[in-house]
Amino acid sequence: MNAIGFQLLATDGRARHGRLSTPHRTFETPAFMPVGTQATVKGVTPNQLAELGADIVLGNTYHLTLRPGDERIAELGGLHKFMAWDGAILTDSGGFQVFSLADLRKMTDDAVVFRSHIDGRLLELTPERVIRIQENLGSDIAMCLDECPAGAADSDVMREAVRRTIVWAERCRAAHRRPDQALFAIVQGGTDVGLRIACAAALVKMDFPGYALGGFSVGETEAQMLAALAPSADVLPADKPRYLMGVGRPIDLLNGIAAGIDMFDCVMPTRNARNASVFTAGGPLRLRNARHQRDGGPIESDCDCYTCRHFSRAYLHHLFAADEMLGPTLLTMHNLAYYLRLMRQARAAIAEKRFATFREACLATWTVGST
Repeated sequence: MNAIGFQLLATDGRARHGRLSTPHRTFETPAFMPVGTQATVKGVTPNQLAELGADIVLGNTYHLTLRPGDERIAELGGLHKFMAWDGAILTDSGGFQVFSLADLRKMTDDAVVFRSHIDGRLLELTPERVIRIQENLGSDIAMCLDECPAGAADSDVMREAVRRTIVWAERCRAAHRRPDQALFAIVQGGTDVGLRIACAAALVKMDFPGYALGGFSVGETEAQMLAALAPSADVLPADKPRYLMGVGRPIDLLNGIAAGIDMFDCVMPTRNARNASVFTAGGPLRLRNARHQRDGGPIESDCDCYTCRHFSRAYLHHLFAADEMLGPTLLTMHNLAYYLRLMRQARAAIAEKRFATFREACLATWTVGST
């Protein structure tokens, strides 16, 4: 039984338009996954997510293990039922926390041992336990445990991270048993293209149903990421989905698509919304700024999201000035609508063999900075 199926519908240069089927939802790629780290996309309901056009969301192994616990979620019917989401779910393995919580963990080939950032208790993550947790969660797509080094790590540290990532991928592959869940491997190597290619080659030999590029947006420059992205994607199988982890400015999404990436996630649209910042076709806006307090127009006149159909910039400015919780919710809805619309437009451009022109037009209209 294949847990997922992937079909390429069109290509335009390296850019790919595909269709990914999972047990809970079939959707087209390139696709953006809203981040629901702790079984919720902050500020919006599952019904609102569906109305925005989201097909797949991301949850996190480390955070869900700490609370409420993967076994409790399994007892309650799995993550889909627990969070009342009938679309697809991808769960991150906790590998990014190996990087982001470096001060709270100890790592060996056997395991990563964390001190909980919540209460200080110890949590041990082995490749086998990471798989068991994700099988308890019941996500459609699970991720191998990997080591994500900082972008500025020296070559010895980077090589060791690649070696450990490959070893852990082998152990994850051997431990994985759930036939209705696809397991993706993660390619590491920083901005060293040679290391990336070697890591990918080792993982491709294991024949995973999909592959991710991890270890980007962890301190390297944009130019360094761009230089490594396309060569790294090129060595992955053309008939399997490719996922760029945690990289999510609009320009990054288009650059990723141009490099042959199919799936993206990032907290940026939801996090920025909570700070009164929105994305538009003309660049970002900061709705706390005084210039918006008498503006009776929507965030974007041609956006059909709930927020833009019903509320003015002046009202949204007021909500943040008054510290009303509705403000972050409404801006989250708009930002997610913007990201999901950008993906739809990219898919159409690829199908019509005009992606390069589309990308250039977007870059030309996005302004630098916020207003």
